[in-house]
Amino acid sequence: MNNQTEQTDKKVFPLGKLRVASHILDEIAQFKKQLLTYKKEVVSLKELEARPLFSRPCLKLTAFLNNSPFGIIAEHKRRSPSKPHLNFKTNVFEIANDYQEAGVSAMSVLTEQKYFGGSLEDLLLARASADIPLLRKDFMVDEYQIIESKAHGADIILLIAACLSPEQVKSFSSLTRQLGMQSILEVHSQSELESHICDTVDVVGVNNRNLKTFEVDLDTSYKLLEQIPKEFLKISESGISSTQEILKLKQAGFDGFLLGETFMKTDNPGKKAAAFINELKRENNN
Repeated sequence: MNNQTEQTDKKVFPLGKLRVASHILDEIAQFKKQLLTYKKEVVSLKELEARPLFSRPCLKLTAFLNNSPFGIIAEHKRRSPSKPHLNFKTNVFEIANDYQEAGVSAMSVLTEQKYFGGSLEDLLLARASADIPLLRKDFMVDEYQIIESKAHGADIILLIAACLSPEQVKSFSSLTRQLGMQSILEVHSQSELESHICDTVDVVGVNNRNLKTFEVDLDTSYKLLEQIPKEFLKISESGISSTQEILKLKQAGFDGFLLGETFMKTDNPGKKAAAFINELKRENNN
């Protein structure tokens, strides 16, 4: 991995220089913008576009979801603002391989370092290990990050409505398509869905976790399901811990399911994912 990129991911910025945030999303967005100012000076767009993975044909999440009976998107993350010590004993290369062998449809890789303990190196290692769609899960606030994502092997990016304006979602998702990648628009409310949905987004994800309060409610998925236009594949995210919840959400109309803590809180996330998917198969056949 390019040492300059690694250094920018780990560079420490004094929080004292950040304004007081109204909630954690504001704080993270401020930090990302500050970090990107430095990154752009160190690694240019031309340098990113010259990297080998930038010319790699991307895998389509929509195709993998359509060809899967359950659409499990397994996540890799070490911590979060709500779970500061989730799992620090991870080997991303092994987990990505194990997730693929377990039969997941895609893998979500947290690359945000300060709040989630991830890095772009995690994305590179996952890409080297697995041949499934990879979602770079981070807080996208600049088009630079989209170019950066493709240069590090991502197939999909996440666009969080709570962090972006409708105009940014349109612009970012358009660029993503131009690069051969796909995007997931993440929403938590009907107002976010109505204001941010656009035809350049590929998938709509409903986050059952309120990113402002961290409260989780699976009813959020059920409430928003019918409001999502039929042409979009639908993913339910966060707070899913049982196979029964998956089967109910699947029957309701969801095409995919993002699970992180259910797998990552165990000593062997890949083994847990395999057991979870096998249980899904058994229960679905009963």
